[in-house]
Amino acid sequence: MTDTLRSAGTTVPEDPAGPQKLKRSIGVVGGTLLTLSCVTPASTLFVVVPDLFGSLGTATALTIAIGSLLCIAVAFCYSELGTLIPSAGGEYAMVSTMAGRLAGWLVFVLSLLVVMIVPPVIALGTADYLSPIVHLDPSLAGAGVMFLATLAGLLDLRANAWITGVFLVLEVIAAGVVALLGFSHSHRGAGSLLSMEVAGAHGRTDTVTAMLVVSGLAIALFVTQGFSTAVYLSEELEHPRRNVAQTVLATLAISTVIILVPVVAITLGASDLKELTGGDIGSMVTAWSNSAVGAFVSLCVALAIVNAGIVMVIQNSRVLFASARDKAWPDPVNHAFAKLGRFGSPWVATLAVGVPGALLCFVNLDTLYGVTGVSVTGMYLLVAVAALLARRGSHRHTPAWRMPLWPAVPVLLIVVLAYVLSRQETGYLLWTGGITAVATLYWAFYLRPRRETRWLVSVPEDARA
Repeated sequence: MTDTLRSAGTTVPEDPAGPQKLKRSIGVVGGTLLTLSCVTPASTLFVVVPDLFGSLGTATALTIAIGSLLCIAVAFCYSELGTLIPSAGGEYAMVSTMAGRLAGWLVFVLSLLVVMIVPPVIALGTADYLSPIVHLDPSLAGAGVMFLATLAGLLDLRANAWITGVFLVLEVIAAGVVALLGFSHSHRGAGSLLSMEVAGAHGRTDTVTAMLVVSGLAIALFVTQGFSTAVYLSEELEHPRRNVAQTVLATLAISTVIILVPVVAITLGASDLKELTGGDIGSMVTAWSNSAVGAFVSLCVALAIVNAGIVMVIQNSRVLFASARDKAWPDPVNHAFAKLGRFGSPWVATLAVGVPGALLCFVNLDTLYGVTGVSVTGMYLLVAVAALLARRGSHRHTPAWRMPLWPAVPVLLIVVLAYVLSRQETGYLLWTGGITAVATLYWAFYLRPRRETRWLVSVPEDARA
């Protein structure tokens, strides 16, 4: 058990014949474009938020606002840890270094669940928003999006930053149109945002309880979850000790505004509670304007989904690249995942996340969607624990961005997230718990007996300077 409590080493010697380093080629602007695109505000608004409207009704905006406040504390933890441990491994590198190798391995499994499931979940919404132009099978359209995203993920990261930047502009325009139309067609006052009502069966109005809001926080945390992408790109960000924190905090602030303002507008602009609970935002936009505007917004959302796929494939491949460099797998797998292509991207790792993502588009993802919410909450909980331990020993004097109100922020975050987890559906908790149990067995029977040669979490030399 002592092995699970001691910090993982962060100074693994560089092997000239070993895996290559990623190139530092992007600054705060490029990193923010990529991380904002991973939040995918428009696709989140049109794909994820309608489910919240269906269960929370007029309390949806309040729930997302509370989730965003919690994410500020999460962002503080990510910013401090990301500047202390600027590794493409993201959460697992940070948690391994601060809380021990087993904790890092478990957060790696949780993050891998999130980054593997979310892209196909989002991609499956493509067909719905292309319907004004062409009718496609949702699974085939989603698989096509994952295929295009995989091809784009093989390109140079700087090119992808500009590609995703163009798509991001269209996302912001779509969200702005929805907000403008919703506010200009308001049917209720601002007080309705606190009315806590949802349409029930047989035309009745049900009350949204505080427990429903707490349960919805797992998905609300997922709504802005992509701001953590900055730590996955920390080996490709210039001056990571400064730029990681700036990118994380800027992305959270911008994405919260882009998502929350249209949600408020939709809540006020829906003609009645039944329409709001139905969550058909495309139909609302058409009713507020005309079919041409509705088609334009739908097309923007479809492009946003493609954009989300590109950025998420980039993110996922960096996680596998870093895990291979840190010897998480048998040697043949490590060598394959660590290979870089002609554009400097980890091409085998990119294919390894893109192809399964395309296949998942043909699977019913309802349960996996719930597992994602639990996984995000659990991952944030472990990151908060790592942040609580971030000022021990030599880390106390390491140059890094430091959060205000430490240790109160991580302690409060741990308590709140533990309570949110306790209110999730049992089935989702069992699925996630079962997966983490299998991962623990892999740790116990493969990684831990080979602790001198496996799971050696490292930080690049230029990041430690």
